[in-house]
Amino acid sequence: MEEPRLHRDGTRIVSQTESIKALTHPLRIRLIDLFRGGDELTATQCAEATGESVASCSFHLRQLAKYGYLERGEARGRERPWRGMRERGITLDAEPADREAFAAVVAAGSAFLNDAVERLNAWYAQAADDDPEWTKASTQRFTTFWATPEEMRELGDRISALTEPFQGRFEDPSTRPEGARHVRMLAATWTDPQS
Repeated sequence: MEEPRLHRDGTRIVSQTESIKALTHPLRIRLIDLFRGGDELTATQCAEATGESVASCSFHLRQLAKYGYLERGEARGRERPWRGMRERGITLDAEPADREAFAAVVAAGSAFLNDAVERLNAWYAQAADDDPEWTKASTQRFTTFWATPEEMRELGDRISALTEPFQGRFEDPSTRPEGARHVRMLAATWTDPQS
C-alpha cells in the first residue's frame, strides 16, 4: 500500500495502479459510501444495506482494507466491524502516459459516475412524490464553455470551496441543521473531443 498523500482540498491522493484498480468494482463503491458517515459496520450489515451476500461483502471489504480504504473497527463481542479511514475523499491521480494506471483511473471514475447516475435516476423516479420544497431545491445543470486548463482547475477549486462548509456534517450529526437531508452533488469538467 502506498504512503498516503493529501491533495490541497484534504482528499487522499491515490496514484498506485493496484490501489486505483481496487475502486473499479461497483460494490466497492457502494461499500465505501456506507462508511462515509463514520459508522462501523459488519459484513452482515453491509450485505443488508446493499442487497449483496455476506460472503461477497466480506471479500470486497477485505480488498478495500488491503488498499487502505477501510480498516477494522473495535470488536463488539464476536462481531468484527469495519470502518472508513476518516478521509475527506479520494483523488485519483495517474499520468496519461502510464497507460495501465490511467486505464484504472478511467475505470474507477466510470464506476463512481455510474453509481452517482443510478442514484440520480432513483431520485428522478420518486421526485414527484417528494416534498415539493425539496424537489424545487434540487438542481441539475448542464452547460458548455471554453476554458484553459488553469481556468478548469480554478473552477474545481471554487466548487470544492462552495461545498467545504458542509463536509463536517458526515462525521458529526450535531452539526446538521434541523430538517437537513443527505444531499449528493455530481460535478465534472472535461474537454469535448468533438470540438
